[in-house]
Amino acid sequence: MRKRFGIDIDGTVTCPSALIPYINSSFKLNLSLNDITQYDLTPFVNVSSEELAKWFLETEPEIYANSPLAKGAKEILTKWEQTHELFFISARSSDLLKITEDWFINNDLKFDHIDLIGSHHKIEAAKNHNVDVFFEDKHDNAVMIHEECNIPVILFNTPYNQNPIPDGVIRVNHWQEAYVWVEKWLKNG
Repeated sequence: MRKRFGIDIDGTVTCPSALIPYINSSFKLNLSLNDITQYDLTPFVNVSSEELAKWFLETEPEIYANSPLAKGAKEILTKWEQTHELFFISARSSDLLKITEDWFINNDLKFDHIDLIGSHHKIEAAKNHNVDVFFEDKHDNAVMIHEECNIPVILFNTPYNQNPIPDGVIRVNHWQEAYVWVEKWLKNG
């Protein structure tokens, strides 16, 4: 049965450590992904939240254009592209659509739709696109999408999303685990 998948991009389809080399270079740090234990990066850099936000706005086009794929993402998404609809819903700003589409093309990833909503509040987009399952790396997004949309949410395990999760939010370590869970869900649903 054909389903519509809502899929976050950054930290989910892209490697969650994609921006760390940029942070390390710009702020003269030596951070690894394991050091990033919360989603807000301000405590990890030696600048104000305003300066960090300004830096991110200036740097994000380069980060997004060069982000590596998360391990296994291409293989699993390629399997699903023939049998399901892939709707990518991201907090990226809509003015980054061309860079985002180019990244998908350059990585030979197919998509049915890309929605860059400009905020982390993805519930409305998930509802508007009528997605059946969502893939996310931001803890509070995963919980809220599950609770508000009453759909399963696959949460990709990272050091920055370790808060407890309710039933219906499924923590996975990589795309192969996501695939196994989704295939079982599809057979039982």
